[in-house]
Amino acid sequence: MKRRYLLGLLIVFVVANLVSTFWQNYQLPLDGDLVAIVLPASWYEPVLHDPFGLAVLTKQAVYAGPNRFFAHATLGLYWKQMPHLLQVVMSPISSLYAASALFTTVTVALLLFTLAAYVQLSGLGTRARWGLWLAAALMVPLFHTEGFYEQIGISNRAITYTTFYAFPMALLLLLWPFYEAAHRRQPLRVSPLRATLLVLLMVVIAFNGPIPVAVVAVVLLGIGLYWLSLHWGAAPRRLTLFPDPNGWLSGQAILLLAVLAGLCAYSLYIGRYNIENTHTHTLKELYALLPKGVYQQLTYDWGLPLLLFVVVVNSRLIHWFVPASDERQRILRILRWITVFAVLYTLLLPFGGYRSYRPYLVRNDSILPVLLGIIFAYGLTTYFLLFRLRGYARGIYLALILVLSGTFLYVDKFTAKAPDNGCERWSMDQMARSPEPIVHISDRCNVLTWDAKHDPNETELEVKMLQHWNVVPPKVKRYYQ
Repeated sequence: MKRRYLLGLLIVFVVANLVSTFWQNYQLPLDGDLVAIVLPASWYEPVLHDPFGLAVLTKQAVYAGPNRFFAHATLGLYWKQMPHLLQVVMSPISSLYAASALFTTVTVALLLFTLAAYVQLSGLGTRARWGLWLAAALMVPLFHTEGFYEQIGISNRAITYTTFYAFPMALLLLLWPFYEAAHRRQPLRVSPLRATLLVLLMVVIAFNGPIPVAVVAVVLLGIGLYWLSLHWGAAPRRLTLFPDPNGWLSGQAILLLAVLAGLCAYSLYIGRYNIENTHTHTLKELYALLPKGVYQQLTYDWGLPLLLFVVVVNSRLIHWFVPASDERQRILRILRWITVFAVLYTLLLPFGGYRSYRPYLVRNDSILPVLLGIIFAYGLTTYFLLFRLRGYARGIYLALILVLSGTFLYVDKFTAKAPDNGCERWSMDQMARSPEPIVHISDRCNVLTWDAKHDPNETELEVKMLQHWNVVPPKVKRYYQ
């Protein structure tokens, strides 16, 4: 009976947070990259006509995002269709913000519950349904739209960046069978249908941009090092293509991982021909920027340092209060691997080039995989301790975790506010009601742009997009500020 009530409370808590996430994102303005990718602009058309960048191989073509087909296709397909579907129950203007909030919330939910599944499997506690909701409840306060967003924001305030960064990471976490086989120390065995679906998922991941590809590179390196540590020192004769059947790296696993590695290597190669890579910084100069980027990210606010501190404290509590066992060693080993991953991934950032909006390379979107690793480490260690501590120790620890969760929730929901879309809404309504073909709007209200547009000739794409969404009538041709 008590667990039934606990399950109900956990479900209400998690769902309420997701509803709050929707509402917070519903208030945000639309970003300045959305229209050019969705419509699309002429400079983004080549990637949609050449999903796998074959023109790079055959013609040495250089164009925008040659290894980002599925990111562009996802954004374009969703935004051309979803606002129209939502307009059945709401106004055209409101449908835009609802579409943005809905995609972000679904992405957050997918990330949250896949991470919770990983925590439940690794945390060695209950396999019951309430265990999954407990893991989700522990981590959901860390998904910030406001508050500590600049430090630990997983979804982006710009829906384009959520589609290009957070959503591919959610897809990457769906490579669950590999982790499950490794955790259970069983050879990977999947049916031909599941293997085919995994390969298709790998194709989507590989052509979703450099972030998931970089993660795959680091993870595959870690798998290789781990495999070598198991087989090289003890028995060199076992260093063969197919290790012993008691390990999870079966022949099928190696074949599938080889496919993933090949796809990602090819994606990295064609990504070198991205016309948006216009910086002139040398690799040495980029590495010189990295330490300051890490320092600024850590000191920007107190949310990330606090989260890291709690993970460290949790690891020490596991050392001090949990008896030695295979379970304890596995948890601590996972923490070490997360640390190694975070360091290696961060060291790869200079190879991603330079962007003016990330002057020191490190920002919440560029280190998104590291942030997800930290959130997973927090969820895993907290979940494990809640099941392994006993008596007063568990009660005190639970009280501290509740205070911590409440603190993160309070900071996100009731402190610093993100920019709202009230001004943008007002300007769209002004255009919708205007009898003039060229509409003057307030210079304080950007509409689908990053900067103010003073020349009407610069807003042709934005007006076409608004017309497609039924926001403005065909007679409106331009606007300016």
